[in-house]
Amino acid sequence: MFSRYKKTTGTPVPAPVVKEAPQTQSVEAAKVSMRKPMPSRPGEVASGDKDKKRKERLGDIKVELHRALLDNLNLAALDTATEKDLREEINSIAAETLQEKGLVLNRDERQTLNQELYDEVKGLGPLETLLKDDTVSDILVNGPHQIFIERSGKLTLSDVTFKDEKHLMRIIDKIVSAVGRRVDESNPYVDARLQDGSRFNAMVPPIAVDGSLVSIRKFKKDKLGIDDLVQFGAFTEEMAVYLQAAVACRLNIIVSGGTGSGKTTTLNALSSFIDDAERILTIEDTAELQLQQTHVGRMESRPANVEGKGAVTPRDCLKNALRMRPDRIIVGETRGEEVIDMLQAMNTGHDGSMTTIHANSARDGVSRLENMIAMAGIEMPLKAMRSQISSAVNLIVQASRLQDGSRRMTSITEITGMEGEVISMQELFRYQRVGLTPENKIIGHFTATGVRSHYSERFKMWGYDVPASIYEPMGRG
Repeated sequence: MFSRYKKTTGTPVPAPVVKEAPQTQSVEAAKVSMRKPMPSRPGEVASGDKDKKRKERLGDIKVELHRALLDNLNLAALDTATEKDLREEINSIAAETLQEKGLVLNRDERQTLNQELYDEVKGLGPLETLLKDDTVSDILVNGPHQIFIERSGKLTLSDVTFKDEKHLMRIIDKIVSAVGRRVDESNPYVDARLQDGSRFNAMVPPIAVDGSLVSIRKFKKDKLGIDDLVQFGAFTEEMAVYLQAAVACRLNIIVSGGTGSGKTTTLNALSSFIDDAERILTIEDTAELQLQQTHVGRMESRPANVEGKGAVTPRDCLKNALRMRPDRIIVGETRGEEVIDMLQAMNTGHDGSMTTIHANSARDGVSRLENMIAMAGIEMPLKAMRSQISSAVNLIVQASRLQDGSRRMTSITEITGMEGEVISMQELFRYQRVGLTPENKIIGHFTATGVRSHYSERFKMWGYDVPASIYEPMGRG
């Protein structure tokens, strides 16, 4: 088994060459220094400093062992190796190297080291433990020694680090090369998708001044449904009743919100109300939507290659989708010139289409649509532009991440038409904040504004008799 994954050449495999740091103490003294530090006495170095030095030393050992693995493992055979065989091989090479260096590790340290070495060979090194942690939603790397993670909407500094910038760059190269991309000084930023579907973005020096910057938005295998969001307090049962009628009756819906506000999660939940008999086409930069319907066609745009060719934009996908007889089109995010084709699709028989945009309110969302049309180079009078938007978009759902990290559907607003040159809108539901707890948790409730839906008659025609009581203004949630 050992020889199966070791490099085979005409000569025996030499023992891994490891550069030793200058030492003034003997091997026996080194063994003693690697054991668990004794409680400090007056005049001795504090145990915390010893732990720190020991951790740094273990980091050096891990880097040296990783080099030894690359020297000894037959990398061509790794793809066919079973996890059990590969782990045994790594454990064997690690044990040889540790014995050669005269280093003694306790059981927990050895298990941790072997797992980290396995992650270096088959996974993404230090990031692997964070990717496996289901409570982590975002991983943000600011150089090799600073990795932040987001849990429950709050950012915290993790204790995970890379050895140095070269170590971080090696992991970045491993990710981008797997999807046929390249990142270096001439091409210092890249977007990619991990094998599990997580979104990956990196920017490297010299553009990133203090070390490579990496952002990973983790892909959630279990998407939250409407019932889950109601249970978590993202919105109320009354709002869910209204949204079900809006989606089923094929209103064109835009989910608006800031970064990390839950736009994609909301869009995915709303899609659960679409009838299973409809043909749906989805267009995304990174495939995240998980629609449960039978008839779904998924498309993913791609950037240009290193020669600047081969790009497929969301607009290209959208134009092609219109020729594929869709009942509904769902665009993961509208951010550029594809807004023209999206609005035309909503206006030309593809009712019930949905997308997301970055905006802080429903009114800001309309302004953002106007700006995107202008940036697309379309010369159109302002009134005509707004008329196009008002006839295409029926509903704007505002998602927000509040200061305590919670996510709420803070507003549901209908677009009702034009009044002169102004798009007329009416808010049906909103989240009302009333204060803060001593723990800085936001106190608030959902309330209806008392305005009846502009589309009530449409709901009845489609067989959805939405009770008038859901529009009564009162605190809920």
